[in-house]
Amino acid sequence: MYSRCVNVDSLRTVPLFASLDSDAAMQLSNFLSVHDYRPLTEVFRAGDPGDAMYLIDSGKVRISITDADGHVVTLADLGAGDFFGEMALLDGHGRSAHATATEDTRLARLTREDFLTFLKSDPRIALEMLTAITRRLRRTDDLLRHRVSRNANELEAAQLTVADRAADRIAEFGGSWKFIILFIAFILVWMVINTWLLVAHAFDAPPYLLLSTALNIVAALQAPIIMMSQNRQAQKDRLRADLDYQLNLKNEILLSDIIQRLDGLAKKKPPE
Repeated sequence: MYSRCVNVDSLRTVPLFASLDSDAAMQLSNFLSVHDYRPLTEVFRAGDPGDAMYLIDSGKVRISITDADGHVVTLADLGAGDFFGEMALLDGHGRSAHATATEDTRLARLTREDFLTFLKSDPRIALEMLTAITRRLRRTDDLLRHRVSRNANELEAAQLTVADRAADRIAEFGGSWKFIILFIAFILVWMVINTWLLVAHAFDAPPYLLLSTALNIVAALQAPIIMMSQNRQAQKDRLRADLDYQLNLKNEILLSDIIQRLDGLAKKKPPE
């Protein structure tokens, strides 16, 4: 682990700082310190103090979280030219994810204090950071949508009873072409037997009152079973919609907070 100034050209390849002119990039590079990490070394963990952001000079870093089910979810695999930990520069709160070097990695570290000092001299970086963070929020939103849907299914499946599974199977079979074909075939066989094969001893002679009674009983039982299955599907849809709403609301609040903080930082720029 050592410190030196980061090459200005390398610094300006980072999208966050691409709009900086040479003087501004040189000024920012003086605030950066470079650190080396071995493979599988943790840069920080979720909950650690957020006091700096990192630029990847070489190597790779994996950003991950642990979800409510205890599964490790990879949010991004970052390489040279990428950056991470930028949220700490805005609010100074604890880390929201884990960052782990997956190979020999060299990182340039920018502390929050130095960043605020630099931002006062060149607030254009605020707009670049906002654009980059918005792209990440969209990507994370898509990923978490997938995770939420899967978790909702797992939660719903874990709560299924034997009666629920039976209702689903009956509803699935009752709404298929197989059921329709078998049902029509059964009715035709019933009519053939009682009309032509057992003319003298038909157990349900025309107009087939016994068959009509049986059909009414099947329809009366099938309707509530299908409704039970539909009610469970509606409950699952409401769960998914609620989780999507919470996710979107969280991202909206977070983005609004970022905008307010960046506006506040921009207003702190000394008048020219």
